[in-house]
Amino acid sequence: MKKRNTRKIKVGNIFVGGDSPVTIQSMTNTKTYDVKSTVKQIKELENAGCDIIRVAVPDIESAEAIKHIKKQIGIPIVADIHFDYQLAIKAIENGADKIRINPGNIGGESKILEVVNAAKYYNIPIRVGVNSGSLEKELLEKYKRPTSEALVESALKNVNLLEKFGFEDIIISVKSSNVLENIETYRLLSSRTNYPLHLGLTEAGTILSGTIKSSIGIGVLLLEGIGDTIRVSLTDEPLNEIKVAKEILKTVGLRNGIEIISCPTCGRTSIDLIKLAQEANLRLSKVDKPIKVAIMGCAVNGPGEAREADIGIAAGIGEGLIFKKGQIIKKVKEDELLDSLIEEINKI
Repeated sequence: MKKRNTRKIKVGNIFVGGDSPVTIQSMTNTKTYDVKSTVKQIKELENAGCDIIRVAVPDIESAEAIKHIKKQIGIPIVADIHFDYQLAIKAIENGADKIRINPGNIGGESKILEVVNAAKYYNIPIRVGVNSGSLEKELLEKYKRPTSEALVESALKNVNLLEKFGFEDIIISVKSSNVLENIETYRLLSSRTNYPLHLGLTEAGTILSGTIKSSIGIGVLLLEGIGDTIRVSLTDEPLNEIKVAKEILKTVGLRNGIEIISCPTCGRTSIDLIKLAQEANLRLSKVDKPIKVAIMGCAVNGPGEAREADIGIAAGIGEGLIFKKGQIIKKVKEDELLDSLIEEINKI
C-alpha cells in the first residue's frame, strides 16, 4: 500500500500529510468553557492515543478558554467554528493550533479574509470542513441532494477562496453519513487536490453501527492510500473513538500494536474463552509491540493458530498450552492462562 503524496502541514507540534504517520483525532463533548472538565477529558484521550483534539467554540467564553486549556495539555488543539468569524479570530488569538471552519457559513469574503489574516499572523492551518448536512443552498439547488460531486465542489470552492487570499496551509474534509457515498467523495476529492485529507463519516452512529461504518468507510480509503488524519465519530464516549481508530490503523498496517485473534467459541470450547479474550484485550490495550497473539479454545484450530502466532494459547479442559514462536513452552491451569500469557508477552 502506497500512501498518496500530499502536502505536509504543521499542526501544533506534529505534522499532517506528506510522509507523516496518519494521526488520530477526536472531539471533546464537554462544555469548552468548563476548563477543568475539558482538560480532564483531553488528558484521558491523550493517554489513550489521541494525537489531535478538537473543541467546540460556540461562544466567546469557549474561545477564551482555549488559552487556559492549552497550557495543561500536550497535544494540538483545534477550534471548531461555525457562523461567527469573530469567534474564529478570538480562538486563533487564544492559541488554537488549527481552526475548523466551513467558509460557506462563516460570512462574506471580507470576513473570511480577516480569519485568513489572523491564521497567517499566528501561522496556523485551517481545515475546510464540508458536511452533507451543511451544503450551500445553491449547490443543493444545482445537484438536488448532497452528492459526491456537490461536496467536492463545495470544498474546492472554499479552498479556492482561501487560496485567493494567499493562504495554502489547508486540510480538507468532505464527510457524509452514507458509507459508499463517503468513499466515492474522498476518492473524487483525492484526484483533484494534493492537500492533506481528514477522513471520517459524519453522524456515523452508536458504538456498534458507528464502528462498522467507520471501519469500512475509513479503512477502504486508507488501503487505497487516501487519508492523512482520521476521526471516528461515535454517539458514545470519545475514548471509544480512539479505541476504534487505533484498531482501524493497526488493521490496515499503518500503526504498530498487538493483534489479538481469538475463536468465536462453539460446543467444543471447554473454558470461559470469551472472558479470557476480553480481559486479555483490556490488559494489552496499551501495549504497542507489533506482535500477534492467538487465544484459542479448542483442539481443532487452536494449536495451529497458536503455533502460527508470535505467542498464543490453545485451551483444553480446564487448562491450556502456551505457544511461543511456534513452540509449546508450558502447560498451565485455566485460571493461570492470562497471567502466564501476559508474562511471556512482557519478555518479548
